[in-house]
Amino acid sequence: METSQQVNVAAMARQARQAARLLAMADGAMKNKALLIMAERLLAQSDSLQAQNSRDLQAAEQAGLSPALIDRLRLTPSRIAAMADGVRQVAALDDPVGEITSMKIRPNGLQIGRMRVPLGVIGVIYESRPNVTADAAALCVKSGNAVILRGGSEAYYSNRAISACLMEGLQAAGLPMTAIQYIDTTDRAAVGELLRCDEDVDVIIPRGGKDLIARIIAESHIPVIKHLDGICHTYIDADADLPMALALTLNGKMQRTGVCNATETLLVHRAVATAFLPEICQQLAQAGCELRVCPETRSLLPASLPVRDAVAEDWDTEYLDAILSIRVVASLDEAINHIETHSSRHTDVIVTRNHQHAMRFLREVDSSSVMVNASSRFSDGFEFGLGAEMGISTDKLHVRGPVGLEGLTTQKYIVLGNGQLRQ
Repeated sequence: METSQQVNVAAMARQARQAARLLAMADGAMKNKALLIMAERLLAQSDSLQAQNSRDLQAAEQAGLSPALIDRLRLTPSRIAAMADGVRQVAALDDPVGEITSMKIRPNGLQIGRMRVPLGVIGVIYESRPNVTADAAALCVKSGNAVILRGGSEAYYSNRAISACLMEGLQAAGLPMTAIQYIDTTDRAAVGELLRCDEDVDVIIPRGGKDLIARIIAESHIPVIKHLDGICHTYIDADADLPMALALTLNGKMQRTGVCNATETLLVHRAVATAFLPEICQQLAQAGCELRVCPETRSLLPASLPVRDAVAEDWDTEYLDAILSIRVVASLDEAINHIETHSSRHTDVIVTRNHQHAMRFLREVDSSSVMVNASSRFSDGFEFGLGAEMGISTDKLHVRGPVGLEGLTTQKYIVLGNGQLRQ
């Protein structure tokens, strides 16, 4: 493998800036052509991709990575086909670039509106499955952005092979190959170099563990679209439909535990706690969930049910595991105050039949996704109808929540006149 000294990240960023200008001018048909060719290349190179992937798998086994992590790395014919299909799905999405909205005619006859345009150059730093390479590049190309990819060392050979297929697709469609670039090194110093390329890179998007994202936040000279934690709450209101609340709580916590939109804290109104908590805790325990509970919750549960006492840090912990903290609250106000204090601004849910309570929750809970009578697990770009996503943003500028194609663009004002002079 190369070292960061052999990979001139600053030069790559300058090339990406030049490519971004050309890509921004490409029409939707040309970008779609490139994406469809990329999908064909991935399928045609399936055997080669698996051969390179086997090198990563061998290294992972030698490093003692867990079977679950090794499985995440594995490329099979069906996974490669799914990756190619994902690229095709991006091609089928509506192109946001060039969309004109909010056109108004001023009294002097000027027409003023807004046009959607690409961000420019996006750096994507990720520790994840190899398919993220294709997903991220496809979304960037479709939205007219050049992209610089820096994948995790655990998938080094897989990511390099995938990115080569993607670059071939650009070239075959008549677009600059440098619109997709892969930082071909496992040296961590290369990440720092990319984070200092603020003259040529417009935004950084990290995907990975908390340590990676914290490092990027601390070191980046470039705006970052990110979320650090997914401390998501489900609040069961006094006016909740309890059978619905049981199903939503179980799904929000246990449908998939190691993801950022899984419920980590359950808040239950005192008025329904006696009826609700013994049943939901029994179901969660049977599903293999560890329960960390407040004193009032413990008092309502049978002694035979295994629980632990919640401590202060539990309310601020993203477990990413089959663990749930539970607290009884006296009111909607107390629930909202708890969320305001402990939420990571990712996703928070109220289960209620009370319209006024639902509207208050939607208005007052300051998170990127706020839901009424729905599982927190729906906080996802695909489920929101975005087709795909680059990640979740808990920031307020310039995009919030799941980041899809529109989130990879910005807007500029356009003014159409016929010779008007300012008086």
